[in-house]
Amino acid sequence: MAEANRVAVDRQLRIGDLAALTSATPRMLRYYENRGLIQAERSSTGQRLFDGSVIDQVRSIRRLLSAGLPVETIRELLDCIHDNDRLEPCAVPLLVEHLQAYDGRIAELASTRDALQELIDVSND
Repeated sequence: MAEANRVAVDRQLRIGDLAALTSATPRMLRYYENRGLIQAERSSTGQRLFDGSVIDQVRSIRRLLSAGLPVETIRELLDCIHDNDRLEPCAVPLLVEHLQAYDGRIAELASTRDALQELIDVSND
């Protein structure tokens, strides 16, 4: 697969090729393009053509989405993505902000869970 990636980086990719190399669906790639996360040129027949360097960008986008970040936040982080395996330090403040928000939501959920458990416990006495 590494060899295929190296060859792909040196040429333009149609949406199906990019999808196969990134495990994203063409629909996801069109969504990323519409949201400004990736860019495509158009062929003379109107097909999307992606630069091979977009492969790592799509993988990073998918990784950030799976971490729970919204598309708007990922768009803000695009300049901090230079390596698929790590983000540049410029990403840290925004990531910390989202981590704190998740911690707050977790605390609220834990409190709600405790209240429900207390109601159950009292009802069983």
